[in-house]
Amino acid sequence: MGSVTCREITVGFEDEGSGEPLVLVHGHPFDRSMWRPQTEHFSRAGWRVIAPDLRGYGESTVIPGTTPLEVFARDLLALLDRLGAERFVLGGLSMGGQIVMECYRLFPERIRGLALADTFAAAETEEGRTARHDMAARLLREGMAGYAQEVLAKMVSPRTLAERPDVAAHVLAMMTATPPEGAAAALRGRAERPDYTELLSQISVPALVVVGTEDAYTPVSDARDIHARVPDATLAVIEQAAHMPNLERPDEFNTVLAAFLSSLPESAETAAASG
Repeated sequence: MGSVTCREITVGFEDEGSGEPLVLVHGHPFDRSMWRPQTEHFSRAGWRVIAPDLRGYGESTVIPGTTPLEVFARDLLALLDRLGAERFVLGGLSMGGQIVMECYRLFPERIRGLALADTFAAAETEEGRTARHDMAARLLREGMAGYAQEVLAKMVSPRTLAERPDVAAHVLAMMTATPPEGAAAALRGRAERPDYTELLSQISVPALVVVGTEDAYTPVSDARDIHARVPDATLAVIEQAAHMPNLERPDEFNTVLAAFLSSLPESAETAAASG
């Protein structure tokens, strides 16, 4: 756990373990604690796990207005430069997955592999843009509590709500703790995000696509579309999970991610060290 100043903002982050970097990017409206099961597991499994709070979320600086995905991506690169992470595996969920795609657009040479969880690549529709701007205005007007209660049953599955109330409580706590100004700025930025559909076919590193069977926000069909477009991608569908399979079914998620990580070609740095 720590914080540094990058690009004139303070960024809170986890940096656990040692080895090759695995960077995990949270979704909206969450914070880095959504990756706790992965940070704990993979830092013990020989990876250096870096999980930042995006600007406007968690312990990072809130900048009102509009935060485009490119700004999140450049914040992330500045943090990784500061931490000395030259090449890394990069994973993200939902908005975090879209930030991962933006990172690949901007600096593909830094990325060894991609994990895209419960996300989608297309640009926003006109209706979607209006809805995001309307929601941004609502969050500024009303705060996060009402919205968080409304969407909880979509973020996690009915089984999670019934059998894992601790997980549901964690998801609700992250949402209600998010600063409305930060959430609104991200919503406005996502409303105007680019279309990453064509980029997918240009991805030349190994990629893992993960989705929960009960995800209403980014359904299995979205994951199958990404999987079909990314050359030689791997698709994993997590049963009885909604939008947060890494928290709802952490053992299954970690097993899938571990198999993907173990399949990656050895990095040049590791090869040189072992040689």
